Amino acid sequence: MAAQTEEGDTARDQTKAEQDVDQVRQRAARDQQRLDSGLVSNPKDLSNLQSELASLARRQDDLETIVLEIMERHEGATARAKELAARLDASQATAAEVVQRRDAATQDIDAEVAAVRKERAETVAQVPADLLKLYDRLRAQQGGIGAARLYQRRCEGCRLELNITEVNEVRAAAPDTVVRCENCGRILVRTPESGL
Repeated sequence: MAAQTEEGDTARDQTKAEQDVDQVRQRAARDQQRLDSGLVSNPKDLSNLQSELASLARRQDDLETIVLEIMERHEGATARAKELAARLDASQATAAEVVQRRDAATQDIDAEVAAVRKERAETVAQVPADLLKLYDRLRAQQGGIGAARLYQRRCEGCRLELNITEVNEVRAAAPDTVVRCENCGRILVRTPESGL
């Protein structure tokens, strides 16, 4: 925005300076025409007119120098504005691509969440009501995890290893008995890797 503002400002300055040069040229052309027409016969007026023409020539030269300086600044500002506009376009294209990838990832995640919820609903339908109630209560107390795998005699919920007495109790329990971790209270899920 700053580069575009500078570009606009230098364009206005250049236009104004060029108009000033044109005014000086027009005035010099009128004076030269008066001088060439022979209408000025008084030597003093003739001398003043020649002096004014010389002054106008110097003024025109000064103004043309200013126009050239402004043109250089304007070209620099235009180049900078074009460069920044190209970078902005590239950034916007990258942002659009990132948004598109994010949206695609969000759709994938939403689809996965829907599939997991469906699978959970099917599994919940097969779980006894009292066990489900216990699980939901533990889940609320334990930060969203109500059951944990027993792996190599270690509770995967609290990451603590069960002592030998607890291991013997779990080993002796019937396969359909709900077994809980003595440390964190979570339901322990027994697998072949439980180390029993």
